[in-house]
Amino acid sequence: MSKVVVVYHSGYGHTKKQAEAIANGAKAALIAIDAEGNISEEEWQLLDNAKAIIFGSPTYMGTVSWQFKKFADASSKAWFTQKWKDKVFGGFTNSATMNGDKHSTIHYFITLAMQHSGIWVGTGLMPSNAKNANRDDINFVGSFAGAMMQTPSDASSDEVNSGDLETARLYGQRIMTFVEKN
Repeated sequence: MSKVVVVYHSGYGHTKKQAEAIANGAKAALIAIDAEGNISEEEWQLLDNAKAIIFGSPTYMGTVSWQFKKFADASSKAWFTQKWKDKVFGGFTNSATMNGDKHSTIHYFITLAMQHSGIWVGTGLMPSNAKNANRDDINFVGSFAGAMMQTPSDASSDEVNSGDLETARLYGQRIMTFVEKN
């Protein structure tokens, strides 16, 4: 059984690539929320038994996709009994523009984790914000709260930025270190 589970929705495959990178870093199991916003009973059990849960969604219109929101609303069953209390949490998102209101999505994840009485872990990564920084650098998007990725609206899922994927992998690795400490 995996100690870390990444639960995510991906509309076009870009966020799936980010989820896979985070899962690689965290040695995590992946749960894809389907197009109708559902996961299986077995997948709910994986989340209940995990030590860490990492949320992921593209940022659509300034927040999570409706499919992720449906999943989050369904997690109220775990909230009611505090099944996820004291779990480690993290989150990641992708949008087409550099800002794209991604922080609204990350803040949504933080609020959801806090409602579940969880412990949030940020990236722990310094931003690439010097004049000599380039788009393939780690944490070029510059987020401390969760992993952020930017993919142009006309890019395929095979064209996601390598620096953003490495940022995601390192973030997953950091979350795993918190799990291993407890």
